[in-house]
Amino acid sequence: MIDKRIRAALFRTRLAEAMAERRLSQAALARACGVDRSTISQLLVSDKRMPNAQLAADCAMALGVSADWLLGLSGRPEPMADLLAMQLTETQAPRALIDEAIFGWHKEAAGYKIRHVPATLPDMLKTRAMVDWEYAPQLGRSAEQAIGAFEDRLAWMRGARSDYEIALPQHALLAFSTGTGYYSGLPAALRLEQIDRMIDLTEALYPALRVTLFDARRVFSAPITVFGPLLAVLYLGRHHLAFRDSTRVDSFTRHFDWLVREASVSARDLPAHLRSLRSRVA
Repeated sequence: MIDKRIRAALFRTRLAEAMAERRLSQAALARACGVDRSTISQLLVSDKRMPNAQLAADCAMALGVSADWLLGLSGRPEPMADLLAMQLTETQAPRALIDEAIFGWHKEAAGYKIRHVPATLPDMLKTRAMVDWEYAPQLGRSAEQAIGAFEDRLAWMRGARSDYEIALPQHALLAFSTGTGYYSGLPAALRLEQIDRMIDLTEALYPALRVTLFDARRVFSAPITVFGPLLAVLYLGRHHLAFRDSTRVDSFTRHFDWLVREASVSARDLPAHLRSLRSRVA
């Protein structure tokens, strides 16, 4: 509980601060709230005067701030709708390589651990031939330019001092090695080249890069990425949902760490597992 005098002083300070920020006079605020100028004046000078709920809400609305903030119940001045808009954003997810939104999030989180459950094989581990097979139908004539930009961004990401932890469903790699399901029609030579690249990268970059496999019959995850403590992103297909409030980010982080704890193939064992899958390529 906050003493009434302390709360009144905080309200007076924040009301004056918001008025100064918006260059709103006492008379203008009084008109917006439908009260006499003297009422606003008393709020600004009295050590004990507190507004009723209606006046507090009217002042907050006129000033574009949160009533909770004016009353000392919140440390953020933004109205709840604005806070929610900042904490949850929806962005388009074009069928392309690392798009502008994703690359921006990587730059923002440079130096933090990035946890990732991809929709297919991780883009950052793919060969150029694999990228071309997967994305060329959507990129059309711009494929070469897009792939060049993608490789430049991968180079930046690898130099950004971020550790990457990736979790994949085990059946996805099996489907890849056998050329079934999503990977039906993928030439064997390309699959062999891709597996060899993944072996090389997971051995050379460990422990900064950790890739684990989980059994989707026991645990499951939608495609997500957690950018350190900053934000968590859920991939829906056509859109990304990005959460910035710490409670949601922590929840996504715990979910990812659960996948790693329940992994059927650890990051240390992945290269050996990839070599065993190599024998299935035909």
